[in-house]
Amino acid sequence: MIRIPETDRDIIETALYLPMLLKILEQDKVLIEQGSFKIKSPYMDIVESAISAVRKDLKVAKDHLRKEKIKVEEIKREADFTMYTFIYKGYEEHHNYFNPRLRNKCEELLSFYLKKGNNE
Repeated sequence: MIRIPETDRDIIETALYLPMLLKILEQDKVLIEQGSFKIKSPYMDIVESAISAVRKDLKVAKDHLRKEKIKVEEIKREADFTMYTFIYKGYEEHHNYFNPRLRNKCEELLSFYLKKGNNE
């Protein structure tokens, strides 16, 4: 088993979390559009800014993975764990992520991107 450098591992994890976060934000956007808010546009602006920032960061991560020939794929999802395979410099590694950890990290990122979108 090869040891993936911390910088590449961070980018790999970014490539795992940001698509999940995009899905959450897109669903929230639909809920805001359909919701009974008196004034929707401020909420929509914040969510759309967050979506834009997440897409930008995800593109940077995917470009790095493509450049370094790193591949990340979800293998299987179970009740408690999700397994991913990382192909790094010709070596394949399997990693299990605890689903509550994935959710908690997405929640942290959601908070970060919503605040970032609000500050721009």
